[in-house]
Amino acid sequence: MSNDTITKRIDDLRKSIEYHNYRYYVLDAPEISDGEYDRLMRELTRLEEDNPHLITPDSPTQRVGAAPLSAFPPMVHRIPMLSIDNATTPEELDAFHQRVVKLLDKTSISYCCEPKFDGLAVELVYEDGVFVRGGTRGDGYTGEDVTPNLRTVKSIPLRLIGENPPRLLEVRGEIILNKSDFQELNRRRAKRGEPLFANPRNAAAGSLRQLDSKITAMRPLMFFAYGVSDSDALGVNSQYGILSALKEFGFRMSKNIHKYPSINDVLTFALDVQEKREEFPFEIDGIVIKVDAIGDQSFLGTKARSPRWALAYKFPPNQATTALKKIGVQVGRTGVLTPVAFLDPVQVGGVTVSRATLHNADEVRRKDVREGDVVVVQRAGDVIPEIVAPVISKRTGDEKEFVMPEACPVCGTPVIRDAGDEDGQKGIMYRCVNISCPAIVREQSFHFASKDALSIDGLGRRIIDKMIESRLVHNASDLYTLTREDLLKLEGFGELSSANLLKAIQESKKTTLARFLYGLGIPHVGEVAARDLAAYFGSLDRIAKATPEELQSIKGIGKEMAGSISGFFANDANREVIDNLIQAGFELSAPQKKDLGEAPLKGKKFCFTGTLKSMTRSDAKARVEDKGGEAVGSVSSSLDYLVAGADPGSKVDKASSLGVPILTEEKFLELIEER
Repeated sequence: MSNDTITKRIDDLRKSIEYHNYRYYVLDAPEISDGEYDRLMRELTRLEEDNPHLITPDSPTQRVGAAPLSAFPPMVHRIPMLSIDNATTPEELDAFHQRVVKLLDKTSISYCCEPKFDGLAVELVYEDGVFVRGGTRGDGYTGEDVTPNLRTVKSIPLRLIGENPPRLLEVRGEIILNKSDFQELNRRRAKRGEPLFANPRNAAAGSLRQLDSKITAMRPLMFFAYGVSDSDALGVNSQYGILSALKEFGFRMSKNIHKYPSINDVLTFALDVQEKREEFPFEIDGIVIKVDAIGDQSFLGTKARSPRWALAYKFPPNQATTALKKIGVQVGRTGVLTPVAFLDPVQVGGVTVSRATLHNADEVRRKDVREGDVVVVQRAGDVIPEIVAPVISKRTGDEKEFVMPEACPVCGTPVIRDAGDEDGQKGIMYRCVNISCPAIVREQSFHFASKDALSIDGLGRRIIDKMIESRLVHNASDLYTLTREDLLKLEGFGELSSANLLKAIQESKKTTLARFLYGLGIPHVGEVAARDLAAYFGSLDRIAKATPEELQSIKGIGKEMAGSISGFFANDANREVIDNLIQAGFELSAPQKKDLGEAPLKGKKFCFTGTLKSMTRSDAKARVEDKGGEAVGSVSSSLDYLVAGADPGSKVDKASSLGVPILTEEKFLELIEER
């Protein structure tokens, strides 16, 4: 790359970063995700490190954030509020550790770690134990004085607890909003026709920057402390000691603060927090790692915009921005029409996303999402990605509003509208009522054959599509009337593949009542409810004849689910399919009621990873639960056993580091039988 090209790229990066700083820090209306912003900043930092003669005092790498809003009085920070460098891989984390080792010239280094809040950084000033003023970070040197608003945050002590507080104490921390409070806030704003906040961080920032503190007082903001400007004020010699002292003064602290003696322990903590990220009641985007000894921090010092003794290990972003090319409609197994956004592919949380759910027509209208919009996409854990909000500032005027079709896009049947609440979707539902609709048959058949239901090996969507197109299958019971001749007519089927599929279909007839119930696809009835129904009634006939009142007597089955179950079995078309399945020769085994007070695995926690040969994970979990144990999804120090099948993931390494016993599938089966 030539010098002119490098200079131009640096100039372009600076302009872009400054623009996004303004959108993020001043307007609270970001147009790109944190991950995209971090990539821009990392590229600029690398180019400036390689070309130090091109560094200028006004480069974004030499300052933090942007100028404060003029609507608030300025608040000058006595000691600058610097940002901290980022790492996104174990290799970068280790490189940070090696730099610290080299600078300190010692190998034994302890680190203080805690989750990284995704909120708004503020500083609170206490004089003789009394809160006197507070403000935002701003550019790191001058922020916005929002003292009246901070006084309304109930987790901020107006007077410190304890005797003999420091004469001057400047506490730093994060203003956040719980995810549940954020959702409720957006719900109320939507009801009033107000624009929605894109995420809890923006909601917290917008709430704190209200000119009328009465509005702030109505928002359930929280403050978590994570440090002080000057450790001398507390007279402690460690970062962990600072946090402990702040807790004693009455500040709300993270419950996940830990001190570790090695960088390997730090990485284990980071991976554990990342795995449990969605379990936190508030948004986090990584962990913060600080050299624990204050003396070591002082020796390491700071760079232009960040300390050398601290690092943020950031998780893959759960949000990104991309273009919404088209809004289509998919038909589910119960006939509900769901709007789906087709997107320019984008990385979200480490996964490439090209489509996202829009839930229902009311949701599309509430969020004002249009074809052609630039949108914010989010992915939480393993759930289907969803559209958070459009980026209004990016609109050109060519965007098109979405209208739900009046007829099913697959079979052409006029759709009906009802006010259902299916699979968590509230509002008006558009539904195709043609039970022979190919889309409904496809989804119902695939659900029936899935691993957690009848587990018909080799029967995937592609084959089901061929069967429907050839008019061999009109509902799940037709699978059991298929012949060798039927299958040989389908593209890709030969003698061996036909024989294997027919064998798998026949073997699926011998199953449990719970699996059969789940496979029927009764609205609202998942695996747990299916097992509860099977255990309580013991037979399909008793479940079919149960009244809504009888169904509600089972723990976990409410009025809505009970009505759905009784209505399903009262439907003539459903009864016909069930009768045909039973006549095909199904053998349904029901569980024997157990006294969990004497359960052999009571109190034991199991986690599964990899592929099991003799059973599905759902089967394995059910066997654990039948004996009173608990099946969990993540590895932690409280886990009793990790069961590792073929091609296990990183959970094995984590279990080994925590000393959790690891069982092969064979050993697991032996343990289950012994108990």
